[in-house]
Amino acid sequence: MKGRSILLLAALPAALFLLPVVYAQNNPSVAQVAFKVVDGNKVDSNTLQGWKTWRALACERCHGAQQQGMVGPSLIDAFKTLDKEEFHRTVFGGRVAKGMPDFSSSQMMQKNWENLYAYLKGRSDGQIKPGDLHAIDSQ
Repeated sequence: MKGRSILLLAALPAALFLLPVVYAQNNPSVAQVAFKVVDGNKVDSNTLQGWKTWRALACERCHGAQQQGMVGPSLIDAFKTLDKEEFHRTVFGGRVAKGMPDFSSSQMMQKNWENLYAYLKGRSDGQIKPGDLHAIDSQ
């Protein structure tokens, strides 16, 4: 019995070490945000759709054309800590008391919220420059 207890205790730290790895793989907020950017304004097609969603839903009215914040908060600052799950909750539930509308009825947002998250993350990281974006493969 004593030998089994020691074996179990020896295996426990290894098992605990593996738990965060499994959690990170299954938790979308922990996963890396995938976007590609070249020269600051050429992006992959998904990120381009995110930018087009930003423009079509007129998010700049509150967050500013460069995401610097106006009536709404700076998304450049917010996306330094805002995870994907919280972003999803915000755009699909709103923060009505603070003036953030609920976009759950927007088909464009339903299709592109992850692309919008990637675009805003790229802006916050400084990899995507402000202004118009173009497809990587465009001339």
